[in-house]
Amino acid sequence: MFKWLIIIHVLGATIWVGGHLLLCLRYLPEALKKKDPEIIKAFEKKYEIIGMPSLFLQVITGVWMALSVYGVYLFGFSNPVETAISIKLILLIAIILLALDVRIFIFPRVTKDNLWWLALHIIAVTIISLLFLYYGIAIRFGGV
Repeated sequence: MFKWLIIIHVLGATIWVGGHLLLCLRYLPEALKKKDPEIIKAFEKKYEIIGMPSLFLQVITGVWMALSVYGVYLFGFSNPVETAISIKLILLIAIILLALDVRIFIFPRVTKDNLWWLALHIIAVTIISLLFLYYGIAIRFGGV
């Protein structure tokens, strides 16, 4: 069972991190250069179909592995694996807060004049996603 949880988790991470790298490195520079938020909106509309389910799968499989396989307490910092898992949960909360901010406040009002604010959120989510990857790998090597 653990093998399947890892496969699903890594597949979700591939979609999530890869999608945000693509957005940040390919579409965001074009949108900023042209001052056109529609480029970002078009990407998000297509990516959201697989991006959000991949994040959901990562949360489910990650919590499942943390509790059943590693036997750790969520938000526990008593050993290196618990610390890595807890950091990933804190990063998840940050991603959720950024996503809510974008969905509720930024996307509905984004224009060429305030596109930079959306860009900061995209860059932040991409960096956090790479940190997810780092701490996930750290778990496989004994934690942090």
